[in-house]
Amino acid sequence: MKLIALILILAVTVYGAESRRIVDLRGQWKFRIGDNPEWAKPDFDDSDWEKIFAPSPWEDEGFNGYDGYAWYRTTFRLPKDQSTDDLYLHMGYIDDVDEVYVNGQLVGFYGSFPPKYFTAYNLDRVYRIPPDLLRKNTDNLIAVRVYDQELGGGIVRGRIGLYQDTESLIPDVNLEGIWKFKIGDNMDYIRPDYPDDSWKSIFVPSPWELQGYKDYDGIGWYRKEFTVPSSLSDQKLVLLLGMIDDLDETYLNGESVGNTGHIGSGWGDIEVSDEWNKYRAYPIDNDQINFGRTNIVAVRVYDKYVQGGIYKGPVGIITYSKYRKWGGKKKDNIRNILDRIFDF
Repeated sequence: MKLIALILILAVTVYGAESRRIVDLRGQWKFRIGDNPEWAKPDFDDSDWEKIFAPSPWEDEGFNGYDGYAWYRTTFRLPKDQSTDDLYLHMGYIDDVDEVYVNGQLVGFYGSFPPKYFTAYNLDRVYRIPPDLLRKNTDNLIAVRVYDQELGGGIVRGRIGLYQDTESLIPDVNLEGIWKFKIGDNMDYIRPDYPDDSWKSIFVPSPWELQGYKDYDGIGWYRKEFTVPSSLSDQKLVLLLGMIDDLDETYLNGESVGNTGHIGSGWGDIEVSDEWNKYRAYPIDNDQINFGRTNIVAVRVYDKYVQGGIYKGPVGIITYSKYRKWGGKKKDNIRNILDRIFDF
């Protein structure tokens, strides 16, 4: 029986209600049952693959009764003069688990493949595409790896296409996407030079329950490497971490930049209240940032109930002036941040 859980309702990353479709991906895709990592590569020859309509359960497209792995592939071109900034790939509802690749690079995933299977069939997929990943004046490849456990399978319903966000808060440095993740606790993880090559990948923002950590309550750590352009060095900056369930301590290049709630030593009965429903927005001292060079953000998270982790965006670095302007428009649901943030 597939799970219909509260976490699937709470997990949806809410972007601005206003978005403009750039490319419509509804229609015929290349399709093959089975599983092979080579199928994510742009130069793979899929000329002998079958065609399937998406969105539609693959059972309705000639694969009735099939449960297991399958891949979808299609190509698209950006419209002439289209900016690659603030673009999101909408993939609708995928039954049960997916990984999505653009031009051979993983841009997001939901659910967990066997042997630690966990379905995300009831979650609308929206994945940010890094601007430098898209190619202009030539084909771009989308490859989707899918695993179906039972009943309907594949890209089953919803809107699928490339969209540009036109309303929500867009960070100057967008940190949504793939992060490093590890359960358990070790304060050495704040060190910029800590070796995290063996850590698992996790998609941010999304609860960790949807990514192979079902029923895990406790402490988990996130790490992400990124750069901040030197052009922002004369700006006051804010680190946005969206919403986190339940508590967090956040470090930039080994130094604390803020926390919501108190995790302490991580032992004993840690108290939580409504921290899961608060936006994280931490002011950054420019002396803490390596402009034009590598930075490491490390986030210690404690979850006590139901879902856990960085579950809702926006996530990134933004100028204070842009953040303040957006916060003024959204004052009904962000007043608590603006009341406590900067004191310049």
